[in-house]
Amino acid sequence: MGSLRLRFGLLVGSAAALVVLAALGLYGAMHAAERTLDATLDAQVRLELIAELSGRLTEFGLASVEAVSDNPGRPERLANARNEVDRALNAVDEGLSRAVAGAGGVLDRAQYTARARPLARLRAARAMLDRQVAQIQREPEPGRRADAIRGALNAFGAVTGQPLTFLVEAERRAVEASAAEVRTLAARMRGAAVAGALVIVLLLVLLHQSLTRPILRRIEAIRAGAAAIGRGELDTRLTVASRDELGLLVASFNRMAARLKRRETRVAADRAALEEIVARATADLRGANARLEEIDRSRRRFFADVSHELRTPLTVILGECDLAARSPDTPNHLRPVIATIRKRALRLHRRVGDMLRVARSESGQIALERRPVSLAAILAEAVESCAPEAGRRRIALVLEPSAADVEVLADAEWLRQIVEGLIDNALRHAAGATRVGVGFTASGSGAAITVTDDGAGFPDESDVLFERFRRGDGPGSGSGSGSAGFGIGLALARWVVERHDGVIRLESGDPRGRTAGRGFGARVTLELPGEDTREDAA
Repeated sequence: MGSLRLRFGLLVGSAAALVVLAALGLYGAMHAAERTLDATLDAQVRLELIAELSGRLTEFGLASVEAVSDNPGRPERLANARNEVDRALNAVDEGLSRAVAGAGGVLDRAQYTARARPLARLRAARAMLDRQVAQIQREPEPGRRADAIRGALNAFGAVTGQPLTFLVEAERRAVEASAAEVRTLAARMRGAAVAGALVIVLLLVLLHQSLTRPILRRIEAIRAGAAAIGRGELDTRLTVASRDELGLLVASFNRMAARLKRRETRVAADRAALEEIVARATADLRGANARLEEIDRSRRRFFADVSHELRTPLTVILGECDLAARSPDTPNHLRPVIATIRKRALRLHRRVGDMLRVARSESGQIALERRPVSLAAILAEAVESCAPEAGRRRIALVLEPSAADVEVLADAEWLRQIVEGLIDNALRHAAGATRVGVGFTASGSGAAITVTDDGAGFPDESDVLFERFRRGDGPGSGSGSGSAGFGIGLALARWVVERHDGVIRLESGDPRGRTAGRGFGARVTLELPGEDTREDAA
């Protein structure tokens, strides 16, 4: 049995054979029971026919007495009684004939044949009584007729009594024998059923032990091996115990496990190589990052040192200019030159201060000195500082007038530098711009500073411009976040504005400008809290 198909075929064939044997046994038992019940029913029917025959013989005797009496009744009654007796005899005879034909053994047929002789005696008794009645009817003397019919009836009863008793007793014994046979058959069927059930159970257990259980055991081994492979135990191998279908499956399973093991080995080697590469790259990146941090610290230190070094001579220059301007010995034709030198030195001093603040902001050292300041003066300084760059780029830089000056609580230098950075961004990055406007308006107890241009406007997602190290890309970047020079980015500008308890917003201009041949334009709004508002020309 080297194939599972053959084993399962044997299992199915054995089950089918058991079913067929059980069906044949049940059929034989049912057939025997049916035959026994038929014999019992036939005996019961013959008993009824014999009882009817006894009644017909009694009626025939009464009809005979009436026929020979002094006042005979209907002449056809004797004939009818005779016919009924003959019909009953024929019925009993037919029943016995069927019993003889269906008898299974020689003894049974002999018993049924022996019952035919009593029937013949009954027919002879009926014929004898019929002849005696005919003779008695010819006797003219009534007394002699009565004696004669009495003697004939006595003889008729003596002749018919014994055969009827024999027939009734024989059929009764046949009924009892059939009942006993039914009980015996039932007992045999019960015993056969129990024995058959035990045999079938034993055969099934034997088939399970020899066929099903080994297959289930091997399937369980395959399942356990698959579970071990799923847990990562790729060294798991199964024993090939046979060359059937399960053996082929086990061999395929072992080949699969071997391939997985080889693949895992290659993956582990690749992972180790990759980890080594990542470790080297991480070390290189850490070294590069350390070098960049050192370079950045050196740059900030150099930036701060240069700012400090430049502020000292600029302070001296500004002091000397002030002394020369106040001195009465200074010639009048040199005073405009000294004023110009002071003005340029003051601007350079302010730029150096801006450089120092930016350097400190990059290292996190930002200190705000908030006090009430005038927006008009701060915006005027910012516009004046950026005017040369605007002229060089041929962009009109306009300080838009306001009906009232506004004082806000802010750090004047940081606020001026924020506005200068926004103007510088607009000049550098607003593609196609021809005009940049700077203005402010009172807003509640504070003020709103606006820097506008007529360039291409901001991109759709303008909030990303506030991210650190983010620049606007392309011509649609509007007032971008980064700038060359000393301006600060939008990220730092928002940080400083929020430390002033204010808000900075980026907005696009009027879309109708596009149809008029201009760009959308961009608007940057700074909202700052203020101290008070006074009526004055800006």
